[in-house]
Amino acid sequence: MKFFRRFIFPAVYGLIVYFTVRLLHDTEAGEHFWRRAVLQNAIEIGCSIVTGYLGVYMFERLFRYFDKHWPLQFRYQNMVRELLILVICNLLLVNLILTPMAAFTDDGLSWADFTDICTIPTLYAIVYYGIARTRTYMMAYVDNRLLLEKLTTDHLQTELKFLKAQYHPHFLFNALNTIYFQMDDDIDGAKHSIEKFSELLRYQLYDQHQQVPVSSEIEYLQSFIDLQKIRSSDRLQLNISFDKALNGQQVYPLLFLPFVENAFKFIGGDYRMDISAGLDGDSIRFTVENSVPQLKQPVSKNSGIGLENLRRRLNLLYPGKHTLAITYSENKFTAQLSLRYE
Repeated sequence: MKFFRRFIFPAVYGLIVYFTVRLLHDTEAGEHFWRRAVLQNAIEIGCSIVTGYLGVYMFERLFRYFDKHWPLQFRYQNMVRELLILVICNLLLVNLILTPMAAFTDDGLSWADFTDICTIPTLYAIVYYGIARTRTYMMAYVDNRLLLEKLTTDHLQTELKFLKAQYHPHFLFNALNTIYFQMDDDIDGAKHSIEKFSELLRYQLYDQHQQVPVSSEIEYLQSFIDLQKIRSSDRLQLNISFDKALNGQQVYPLLFLPFVENAFKFIGGDYRMDISAGLDGDSIRFTVENSVPQLKQPVSKNSGIGLENLRRRLNLLYPGKHTLAITYSENKFTAQLSLRYE
């Protein structure tokens, strides 16, 4: 294949151009070029073959120049620029060789001859460009797509890290505030709470893989609830229901906590809180309900660092694979999240 492309194809290319021009000219003039003198045909064929070798060599040199000096991008502006340069160089070449050949080997150079010599080689040069550069531009297109996907992935990872950086101080503030109030009345209890707090931090700092078993999330939530119960009112009516079937299903970490944290923050009224999690087909359903002071909205749908960050994380981690419903009435706030696990 390499031998054919280097030594055979240029001659074939030159002959195709020559016979196309001759066929068009003879059809218009009513002549038959094979009836002419053999030497005359041999000179024209020889000049056409030389033009083919020089043309293909020129094309390849131009392609290497394009790749070296201009960034390889799949853009129409690049293709138009390259094609324009290639056509101009090809016109210079064919008019340097074929136009004088037609003037001296035929019955003179007419405008029809000049038009054919300029048009036919130009059309074949465009075809050659399209075939030769298709693979190059397809590779450039694939590389650009891969680069775009990489940039998108990097952007999403950066945004997730930023959201987590916002979230951790929010959690730390609430947890430390709980221990602060406990230290006034119960030092031993505060020490126990610090141990619980250390376990929570350890999970956040060391056990955050890409995905974790949902059972780990439930254990984490249980520790958080135990910590929050310390500062809660004695009137708290807490009902927890976690389906035992929730075990090895993989989820991204720290998606359930904002609901529980929000419930403890805004609970009021008759101080009732219901937390449940279970399987619903191929999805995990997590629900938190808490009573609120009557005639007081607990939180709007577009406020709060925890819930706002949660929405953004869900859009990044579970695009099209989650539903989030937040409703509230005069005395109850309900949040329900459904995640489709892999």
